[in-house]
Amino acid sequence: MTDEGGQYYHVGKEFVRHETINHSADEYVRGDVHTNTIEGYFSILKRGITGTYHHVSEQHLKRYLGEFDFRYNNRSALGVTDGERAAKVLKGIEGKRLTYRIPREAAHA
Repeated sequence: MTDEGGQYYHVGKEFVRHETINHSADEYVRGDVHTNTIEGYFSILKRGITGTYHHVSEQHLKRYLGEFDFRYNNRSALGVTDGERAAKVLKGIEGKRLTYRIPREAAHA
């Protein structure tokens, strides 16, 4: 679901279903077609970046987006409790080692 912005014309062809809302004609909802969900997500993302991180490099953008995707998909409004969210975080890191660079011993293996 997008607004009528021209930049979405070709992107829409990549999806099984692409609907457009015409905000310039005061159209905001047509049945189940709206942009409220993505606008809410972007609002949370922008507040998080400007309020917490202040700057996001292109190199690490995917990591920031991954964090905000997790937060959005596991929020209280969807019925996810703090305990459930914490358990999902711990399950997601199980068996993984977080490094900024490849450790020397792994690079020479």
